[in-house]
Amino acid sequence: MEISAKITKSLRKEDAVRDWWIVDATGKTVGRVATEVATLLRGKHKPTFTPHVDNGDFVVVVNAEKVQLEGKRVEQKEYFTHSGFPSGARIRKFKDLLNQHPELIIEHAVKGMIPKNRLGRQIFRKLKVYRGSNYPQVAQQPKIYEFKYTK
Repeated sequence: MEISAKITKSLRKEDAVRDWWIVDATGKTVGRVATEVATLLRGKHKPTFTPHVDNGDFVVVVNAEKVQLEGKRVEQKEYFTHSGFPSGARIRKFKDLLNQHPELIIEHAVKGMIPKNRLGRQIFRKLKVYRGSNYPQVAQQPKIYEFKYTK
């Protein structure tokens, strides 16, 4: 009796092929942009996805200031941080953050969707977020990413 076993191929980090993608956040919801970006960064869209290896792509997000939220969340959403010291709480409103540092909104949402370990920190470094439509990674010739879901 002959037993045939299927062999699972595991990707090494040296064998990873990384592409560059450009994502336009104009008129998109924060969560929808973040899920698509996190998938690209992690490499889950590739057939060679391996959970413990960083084989994802580089992602450039442009027009971060044109991202949206639904309903009253624009006035209600807050970002809370604490320094660890007494009275070190810092609360920032979404509207204020959108005017001052819109890049942080996208980065915060994506950071919550990737692993919380060394691999996650390595993956997060491949994310570049910019306020306007200009970006310095022109030499890498990024491909334009089309969203799966449109609003």
